[in-house]
Amino acid sequence: MILRPKARKVRIETERLTLRPPVHTDYRAWAALRVASRDFLTPWEPTWAPDHLTRKSFTNRVYWAQRSISGGTAVPLFLIRRQDEALLGAITLDHIRRGPAQAGTAGYWVAECHTRQGYMREAIAGLVHYAFTELDLSRIEAACLPENQASRALLEHSNFKYEGVAQSYLQIAGRWRTHVLYANLRSDRRGKSTAL
Repeated sequence: MILRPKARKVRIETERLTLRPPVHTDYRAWAALRVASRDFLTPWEPTWAPDHLTRKSFTNRVYWAQRSISGGTAVPLFLIRRQDEALLGAITLDHIRRGPAQAGTAGYWVAECHTRQGYMREAIAGLVHYAFTELDLSRIEAACLPENQASRALLEHSNFKYEGVAQSYLQIAGRWRTHVLYANLRSDRRGKSTAL
């Protein structure tokens, strides 16, 4: 038997942000951000489907988010800046594994116009805290392309530690790409001389 936390509304408050699941009324803001940041995002993401920016595709994304949260398999969240309710990007804790693993995988993006302002670092900290305290996970994993220095620095400044390389990990821009792997552990004893 797999135990999952009770289905609940997910809302994470950080210093400047509200992290919450996408809703149908987010479509215009989301599509505008994705279009404006297309050249910035596509080198790091899987190839966008032909219908990626359509309302129907976004509606499917909203329903997937609702099902994933209810089923305990993922926590897809939008970053909303509280001062003006602006959508800045998204972060997802996906592939949640229960049982002996108690782990999940984090993925994220932020619009180009909102980079280098600490928003994603704040969102990662909020999501990791939620995963460890509310979902009782033990390990949060993340991966990025080796040349994505900004993402690597973000993970390292967010208490993720480098763990290695995964060959042909994801298809990015239509070809299989090797990624570097990072993890944040709830009880991290790596590198400590008194580790058992």
